[in-house]
Amino acid sequence: MSSPAEFDGAARPDLWWRSAVVYQIYPRSFQDSNGDGIGDIPGITSRLDYLAELGVDVLWLSPVYSSPQVDNGYDISDYHDVDPLFGTLADLDELIAQAHTRGIKVVMDLVVNHTSDQHPWFVESRQPGSAKRDWYFWRPARPGHEPGTPGAEPDDSQAAFAPSTWTYDPRSGEYYLGIFSSAQPDLNWEMPEVRHAVYAMMRWWVDRGVDGFRMDVINLISKPPAFISGEPLDPGSAGLGQIANGPRLDEFLAEMNREVGLDVQNLLTVGEMPGATIEVARRVTDPARRELNMVFTFEHVSLDQVDWNKWHLADLPLPRLKQNLAHWQDGLAQAGWNSLYYDNHDQPRAVSRFGDDSAEHRVNSAKTLATVLHLHKGTPYVYQGEEFGMTNAPLTQIEHYLDVESLNYATQAAAAGVPEEQILRSLARKARDHARTPVQWDQSPHAGFTTGVPWMGVNPNYRQINAEAARRDPDSVFGHFQRLIRLRHTDEVVREGHFVLLLPEHDQLWTFTRSLGDRVLLVIANCSSTPAELPPGALPNLDQAMLLLGTHPDSAGGTLAPWESRVLRLAAD
Repeated sequence: MSSPAEFDGAARPDLWWRSAVVYQIYPRSFQDSNGDGIGDIPGITSRLDYLAELGVDVLWLSPVYSSPQVDNGYDISDYHDVDPLFGTLADLDELIAQAHTRGIKVVMDLVVNHTSDQHPWFVESRQPGSAKRDWYFWRPARPGHEPGTPGAEPDDSQAAFAPSTWTYDPRSGEYYLGIFSSAQPDLNWEMPEVRHAVYAMMRWWVDRGVDGFRMDVINLISKPPAFISGEPLDPGSAGLGQIANGPRLDEFLAEMNREVGLDVQNLLTVGEMPGATIEVARRVTDPARRELNMVFTFEHVSLDQVDWNKWHLADLPLPRLKQNLAHWQDGLAQAGWNSLYYDNHDQPRAVSRFGDDSAEHRVNSAKTLATVLHLHKGTPYVYQGEEFGMTNAPLTQIEHYLDVESLNYATQAAAAGVPEEQILRSLARKARDHARTPVQWDQSPHAGFTTGVPWMGVNPNYRQINAEAARRDPDSVFGHFQRLIRLRHTDEVVREGHFVLLLPEHDQLWTFTRSLGDRVLLVIANCSSTPAELPPGALPNLDQAMLLLGTHPDSAGGTLAPWESRVLRLAAD
């Protein structure tokens, strides 16, 4: 297999994505080019040299489609155009072309479980008897209830961002399904016309030069038969859990692959799949089934919460985290492929969540977290700012939060009598807002993100933590990410080696081997803020081991400093 560094951005050799590192951009917060305080596509283009310097292979672009922006672009009103907030189609064409000249591919976010309630498809669907009525899910009021009155919803299921999955439409006297919110009505994938309209749109984007798709909540497109036949969902926070991983999911994904030519054109495909099990992921990513390349699992980013409620905080001992990732490594070892991530636009900052973002340990904990993740088998994803150690923002009042999920939680929790101190503690740990503060480019006003007023406040630590300072320091988090990416590009064991977790119960050390034939790499990481001793006799023989990458200049001996990690090549037997 060719190294990604050896081919240009427009070429897509077989299985190229197995060697790639993907960089996610949340456009609103990446770089503003026109002073309106909102990041845009020309701003992204202006930073392509930075991404090339980092060494990433793929740019994943969160939604830039036309949208009312109720959920920051994940409510799409036109799949074939760019929202004026971010620029124009011509700007996007230029971004794709310029990325390809630098050897960087471009992956688009694909949001097709639902549309905006302002999409022309839904506008037409609201007309009873229209040709698109059944493109969405419509239900009458609950028997014995007056439509539009409290309690008349078809069932008591709760939406992700709203009290009910059902919204009353006075025009037709019925309710429509929105698993996320009333502004995001679910498409009915049981209708062949819906599916083929989606596939045509995807082909249109591939023709414009995109190299793949990240598919938003794609395992929700197949609804369960009982729901399709009109049975109510169970009460409570039931929408996502009851509707995920339906019986026609594999059929729909295989049809999409075939109709769009995903495999034939060697496009990267990754499905976001909340609630997906290893069995589902193995089936969906098995190359023989020709569905998707990989999925985003949610298990490891749900371990620090109780009962699948992200706001109910729980401690996360290291053994639970490393054993969960190892479980997925083992589960997809024979068929399928893992995606590797801590951070994205929906998760708080990894160094604040899983590491130690204090001044003393931020740099080394960011490095060590990255080392552990990137040395697992799979395709690593880097979220903007992660590569130089951006942290959660010090948002100390509910009024500081802007995200719809955060605000809905705060309102509902307060109504339920949850103390404000507890609400703020949960928001400080888990809110999506932390991922969406503007990228901290330099020490200039607003961190170099904009010459205007940023749409969201910049983290005040930008004078100490920014990309410019990190690029100047070869021992920075940025430099460490560069070395990790180069190691993946040049070492076949990193890309394809078999994974074995060691010391699974150790509460400080995260250690594992990667092996391919007689070549063996050993990763040793102290994931704590206190020194850790290597247990005598518990690890492979380190005699004549060669250090490939370390966080500390004196990486030797049996004691690891706080947040120290080492990648060693073991001597052949």
